[in-house]
Amino acid sequence: MPHHTAALGHEWSTLQNNYEQMERNALLVKLAAVVLCVAGYALGVPYELIGGTALLLWVQESLCRTSQARLGERIVRVEALVKNSAPASSACQLHTEWLASRKGSAGLLGEYAAHALRPTVAFPYAVLVVVALAAYSGQ
Repeated sequence: MPHHTAALGHEWSTLQNNYEQMERNALLVKLAAVVLCVAGYALGVPYELIGGTALLLWVQESLCRTSQARLGERIVRVEALVKNSAPASSACQLHTEWLASRKGSAGLLGEYAAHALRPTVAFPYAVLVVVALAAYSGQ
C-alpha cells in the first residue's frame, strides 16, 4: 500500500473491525432479549416488565445499528478515497464528517426510529412485545 494510503488502510481496517463487533453486539442484544423474555414468562414475571424489557432492548439495538450505519458510511467513503489515491490527510475524519452532516436532535431521533423499524432489527422484539401484550390482555 502506498504511503499516502497507509493511514486510510489502517482506518479502514479499524472501522471494519468495529463494524463487525457492532454486528456481534447487536446479535447478543437479540439473544438477551429472547432469553430474558422467555425466562420472564417461565418465572411468572409481570407481562408489563417482559414487554418493557423487549422494548428497552429494541431501542438499544437501534442505537447500536445507527452507530454501525455511520461506520458503514465512513467505510464506503474510505474505500473511495483509497481508490482515488486521496492524500493521507483524508484519513481519520469519521466524527468530523458526521458532525458536518448531523441533522440535529430530531434528525438523530429519526435515524434511531428508522433503524428500529427495519425488519432485521425489529425481529424478534416486535414479536416479544406482541406476545407480552397478548398475554397481558388475556389475564
